[in-house]
Amino acid sequence: MNPDSSPSGGRISVVINTYNAQTYLNEILQYLKGYDEIVVCDMESTDHTEEIARSNGCRVVVFPRGNHRFGDPARNFAIQSAENEWVLVVDADEIVPQELTEYLYRYIQRDDCCDALFIPRRNLLFDNRPSVAYPDYQCRLIRKSRCYWPPTVHSKPRIDGSVGYIDRRRTDLAMIHKPVTLRETFRKMCVYTDLELDRRISRHKRPISLMKFIASPSFRFFKTYILKGGIFHGRRGYIEARCDAIYRFMTLCKIYERQLTTTHTES
Repeated sequence: MNPDSSPSGGRISVVINTYNAQTYLNEILQYLKGYDEIVVCDMESTDHTEEIARSNGCRVVVFPRGNHRFGDPARNFAIQSAENEWVLVVDADEIVPQELTEYLYRYIQRDDCCDALFIPRRNLLFDNRPSVAYPDYQCRLIRKSRCYWPPTVHSKPRIDGSVGYIDRRRTDLAMIHKPVTLRETFRKMCVYTDLELDRRISRHKRPISLMKFIASPSFRFFKTYILKGGIFHGRRGYIEARCDAIYRFMTLCKIYERQLTTTHTES
């Protein structure tokens, strides 16, 4: 338990959603020892995730995996399983620096603290160096009574109250997202573009035009490579920008495919 915490509202629970998350779990749990409670919400892992969580003193709750291919449907269940009103949401591949922990405990004691706090995140790439996406703000510290997390992929919590942001210049307070291989990056691209399809297709009432296929991925590349400074990161920056463009191109292709399928079915 954090020595500065108290039953009067100065306590923080950490919640972590997991499925086969043994790769980094033990490491990230070492950074969370100062919190009042750690809840691991597992979706019926088949590896050593649950064993690692229990050996580190975490409270484990289980959310049935069913046909879910991502963790967002279990977010609300995990958050409401926490004992404390203040909840820090952490992914199973994210490190929470000690400086951030100390800041958060001071923050919730302030009279002007918000009901939710966006925290900057440094995403590490395959070569263990930061991506150009910083500050990549994530809404992670929340009052659980003021939060609803939609069960859709890459969703953001809906906050019934005030929202604050940690200054992007405070890089010492940024969460650190552990790297994944390029193989895993491309696998996730395929999975997430499938999962986001229903939400994105509602925005496209007309068939995707040829110009859209050309311009939209090109602008995504320009945004990452030029506007976000990928050009200053050499080959790594180029790869990141090109991956962003490929993600957009894959999304458009799948929307177009769905549109064609729907048109043929209706006819």
